[in-house]
Amino acid sequence: MISPETAELRILDAAETLFYGRGIQAVGMDEIRSASGVSLKRLYQLFPSKGELIQAYLRRRDIRWRQRLAAYADSRATPEESILAVFDWLHEWFGEPDFRGCAFSNSFGELGATSSAVAETARAHKEAFFRYLAELTAAAGKPASLGDHLALLAEGAITTAAITGSAEPAHRAKAAARVLLDAAQPSA
Repeated sequence: MISPETAELRILDAAETLFYGRGIQAVGMDEIRSASGVSLKRLYQLFPSKGELIQAYLRRRDIRWRQRLAAYADSRATPEESILAVFDWLHEWFGEPDFRGCAFSNSFGELGATSSAVAETARAHKEAFFRYLAELTAAAGKPASLGDHLALLAEGAITTAAITGSAEPAHRAKAAARVLLDAAQPSA
């Protein structure tokens, strides 16, 4: 018998692969049970509803995504390099074989109109990403509004990369970010 912690990890791993790869509505709990190797009884003990599993999947993905990005970008020597590294990290992410765009935009598109929990989780993820870029721009001594502009560039690159199947939008967004960084006056 597997421990509850192991069962939960297996379920979340299966949910992430299936929800992100095929869409939340296209995947049933029985498919998650099969992919995870966890009994349906244990699955429902840990996640009494599909809605609770969706929330757990999105929360875990948010934490992992933001930690990976920060680990990559924050290791740079200067705040400006960290900002530009965000776009390098996006390029790497876009090149992953299972890249299907932003899980939060995808889930919002699928369920945002009918699930306030999904809508709020997607909003919180985007707000955290915008805050992160605002912190980087503040550290670079640039105006706070630059963080929003950079986040919008990144969001556009994510969507374009998902639709086109190309990692190139990250490079174009990075070039635009460099122009914005160079043009931005130091904050007062």
